[in-house]
Amino acid sequence: MSASPVSDSLPAPSPADPVKIDLQFEDNKLGLLEAAVAHLSDMVLVTEADPIEEPGPRIVFANDAFLRRTGYTASEVLGRSPRFLQGPSTSREALDQLRAGLVARQLVRVELLNYTKSGDEFWLEIEVVPVLNASGSCTHFVAIERDITGRKLSEQRQDESEAQMRRTADLLTAVVESTPDALFVKDVQGRYLLFNEGAARVVGKRSEEVVGHDDSALFGPSDVEVIRRHDRQVMATGETTTSEEMLTSAGVTRTFLATKSPYRDSGGEIVGIVGISRDITERKLAEEKLREQATLLDKAKDAILVRDLHHKLLYWNRGAERIYGWQADEVLGASVKELLYDDPAAFEAATAETLVKGEWAGELSQRQKSGKILDMNCHWTLVRDDAGQPKSILAINTDSTDRKKLEKQFLRAQRMESIGTLAGGIAHDLNNVLTPIVMSITLLRAGETSEEKLAVLDMVEKSANRGAQLIKQVLTFARGVESRTVVVQLRLLLYEVEKICSETFLKSIQIRVKSAPDLWPVLGDPTQLHQVLLNLCVNARDAMHHGGTLTLQADNVVLDEHYAATSVEAKPGPYVVLQVSDTGAGMSPEVIDRIFEPFFTTKETGKGTGLGLSTTLAIVKSHGGFLKVHSERDVGTRFQVYLPAQTDARMALSENITTDLPRGNGELVLVVDDEASVREITQQTLEAFGYKVLLACDGAEATATYALHRHEIDVVLADMMMPLMDGPTMIQVLVRINPKVKVLAASGLNADGMVARASNAGARDFLPKPYTAGALLRALRQIIDGTPSG
Repeated sequence: MSASPVSDSLPAPSPADPVKIDLQFEDNKLGLLEAAVAHLSDMVLVTEADPIEEPGPRIVFANDAFLRRTGYTASEVLGRSPRFLQGPSTSREALDQLRAGLVARQLVRVELLNYTKSGDEFWLEIEVVPVLNASGSCTHFVAIERDITGRKLSEQRQDESEAQMRRTADLLTAVVESTPDALFVKDVQGRYLLFNEGAARVVGKRSEEVVGHDDSALFGPSDVEVIRRHDRQVMATGETTTSEEMLTSAGVTRTFLATKSPYRDSGGEIVGIVGISRDITERKLAEEKLREQATLLDKAKDAILVRDLHHKLLYWNRGAERIYGWQADEVLGASVKELLYDDPAAFEAATAETLVKGEWAGELSQRQKSGKILDMNCHWTLVRDDAGQPKSILAINTDSTDRKKLEKQFLRAQRMESIGTLAGGIAHDLNNVLTPIVMSITLLRAGETSEEKLAVLDMVEKSANRGAQLIKQVLTFARGVESRTVVVQLRLLLYEVEKICSETFLKSIQIRVKSAPDLWPVLGDPTQLHQVLLNLCVNARDAMHHGGTLTLQADNVVLDEHYAATSVEAKPGPYVVLQVSDTGAGMSPEVIDRIFEPFFTTKETGKGTGLGLSTTLAIVKSHGGFLKVHSERDVGTRFQVYLPAQTDARMALSENITTDLPRGNGELVLVVDDEASVREITQQTLEAFGYKVLLACDGAEATATYALHRHEIDVVLADMMMPLMDGPTMIQVLVRINPKVKVLAASGLNADGMVARASNAGARDFLPKPYTAGALLRALRQIIDGTPSG
């Protein structure tokens, strides 16, 4: 804030008429005068008359108003020159004017910038009056000071505002004239008051030729009428945007995008129109061409992507949305390397070859939004700009996952068929070898009395019989299973196997049997089913090196359409489930993928043939059933054998499935699962039974969805094994968001281990996968209603 001399509005003092004040009062009168001055609202200073020059006259009196405004005490002020209140920003011109008045012993008025004790600036309007004695000599100066800081700030803001307005006007003028868009102002009669250079270029005229004229000087009669109608609409209703084709005075048809607003005077009355118009002819043609091309690309089943040389995605067609699961607006601008590739080295190598050779073709593994890995057949082409410089890379990626899976299944089937043929031939020859051995033992034993020789013959016979049993297993695998079909009560079979295991297994292994009291019968070969259970029990025993718990269980289940949709081998209907669970070492996913291959074994040499599970699978399939295995390292393994049940209740169960199951009342369920097929069939089932559904493909998406809808979601159905964020971690986050959240956990892995993890994380109940619609609906109802699970 700068200082200035007294404003012109103040009347100038008359140097010919000095003010005379006689201070020759008696002491009591002087005291009264001092008391009156001390309580004035204006600030008052009294100084000696000399010296005028530095350090200046000394203060002999300061009233309360002065002390309050400056922050000083009387002892800090008296005896000092008023100049200690001034600083480097105080106007030299005002000081010189003040000094001249003091020298001339005349009344003087100035505006002066001073500083308080704390350093704050404040402005004073000062009127200094010389005090003359009876002889006419000046003995003191009296300064009457008024605080004008507010007024000075207001004047400063006004000056700054006017300067800003001038700068803004200059800037707007520069913008108006430099912008390529057409800017114009019209009056209410449609005459142009402003027409910038951008507008002049569009219509092919100079600005001077347009200003003062209306649209008839620029466009044809039909277009002029359209423009005037739009102008009237703008003045009547406010701002509007129009896009229209017009014939210019040069005879060229162009497309313009115009935005117009009413222009008002200071009184608020509409006096014209302000508009900005852009020639979008070329852009519109390009957009139409791009739309045609994009429509064609979106019809392609392949994923078509375009990325720049920094791997940022520029284009993502509908095929890419279908294959990868991300919508275009989710990925444009993102790095394709970080989005799709778990192996950046393979991506970098393919990109380098594309940049060098101009194209590349091959196979790469890429990731879906759900985390699933896809086998993609890729063809990449380098795109160059008009100058021939590399600009971007066009990728056409074909999903070959199913094809490769079929190829693997076909190769495996061929391998299994070859192994089966070879095994069958070897078994046949071995039977021919063993037959004379077994027959000779009987002849050799006849008449033999030596105990040593008889013991040797017994050993040979046992070995031959063991070889014959092994050959029988090979033939079962190679030729299929020939069986005698009868009605089998699996409950009895279960207890027979338990008796054998109890008598032969180590005592460190505890055996438990659970069976439904009304277990349904099945059609099958009891001997073969006995072999299935025994094979699974032996494998469980061998997995529990230091003891553990072996559980045999049989239950009735009705598999519905929901279950069938989530399991390829299952068909809707009633089943008996035989379950063999252990608490052993468990298996890795790589081992689980191979356990049904013949001759594959993880046991030590001489302790396993590798035919037990392959034979088991062949028997189960021959009975029209299927087999599920769930295993977790250091937790244990569970085999589930599903066999079609023989019951007349099949139709009744099918009817009751939609009438007896509990229904929802519009509750909102958040379904979290990384398998799209599970999400879809679960959504269909829940909506059919009166629920509303939100879907999430992983824990991260689920937490974001729950945070948005926490007050609407009644229960969360969550898978435990998911990419990015697994189920237990997700449940912990949900509990932090809402400690009262209701979570139903589900998993296809080891049920016992997962129950503890889900419960510790905050889940209310656990549902082993795969589950039926009935099990799901009952569990949801129990959680929502707060009833204990059965």
